Amino acid sequence: MLKLENLSKRYGSKPVLQDLSLTLQPGEIYGLLGPNGAGKTTTINIICGLLKADSGRVTIGDRPAGAATKAWVGVMPQSNLLYGSLTCGDNLAFLGRLYGLSRADCQRRVDICLESVNLLDQKHTPVERLSGGMQRRLSMAAAILHRPKLVILDEPTTGLDIEARQELWQLIRQFKSMGVTVLLTSHLLDEVERLCQRIGILRQGRLLAEGTLAELRSHIPAQEIVTVETSDPEGAIARAQQLGYPHRTYGGDLAFWVPDQLELQDLLLRFEGISLDSIARSPVKLEHIYLEVTRGGAVVG
Repeated sequence: MLKLENLSKRYGSKPVLQDLSLTLQPGEIYGLLGPNGAGKTTTINIICGLLKADSGRVTIGDRPAGAATKAWVGVMPQSNLLYGSLTCGDNLAFLGRLYGLSRADCQRRVDICLESVNLLDQKHTPVERLSGGMQRRLSMAAAILHRPKLVILDEPTTGLDIEARQELWQLIRQFKSMGVTVLLTSHLLDEVERLCQRIGILRQGRLLAEGTLAELRSHIPAQEIVTVETSDPEGAIARAQQLGYPHRTYGGDLAFWVPDQLELQDLLLRFEGISLDSIARSPVKLEHIYLEVTRGGAVVG
């Protein structure tokens, strides 16, 4: 549904995208991750036609991106681009007319989209009276008003409480059943783990890792991550090196990549003689892969 081929973009002497290529299949939810400045917003702006790439090509459906494909794309930006003094229904009706929908079709779509995001009962409520979660749902309704084939969700749940986030997650999952392709950017890695079929990780404008979560996991040589608290970190690291366990620090916590799933007693025996205050085990998560890539570790894609 979306194909980026060798996109490059510079701002002056600074490269922002460097030979970026990726493909989204119809009905796929694809997560695009990266630290600030990695090139995510530039990529979105090029897809939407707001920026021109220095080189490369964007294809949407079976056509080069341009005037003919603009109606195929819906966007939910990071900030709600809504008119606070207008009602929910009037906001969508205004956008519908900009999209070229007939008056009758526009009114039908307004009701359908408000119902799809559970806001039909708020149709006549000014946006400024809505909660933050409701405003994000209205922004999602605006993104799908014109029946797009590709929806871009840029940080859709940032700043929302867990209840509002889960409401939006449910709506995003519905896109897949509708055959709509979704490009999702987020700094919330648990969100990407839950929603996305495939994930790409950008760093300095390059796509350094891509695949399903299972595929990305396979590139970290560990069955589980073991995190310890110890008064003797040097001794624990030295023991881990003897065992062949790479060590990392996550949020100030010392962790080891353990290649086998061991019983807790066996794991403790391996660190016998080292003073351990606590020990915790977890599977390899997206956050571990993400940090390894964005910190400049081994390329995993």
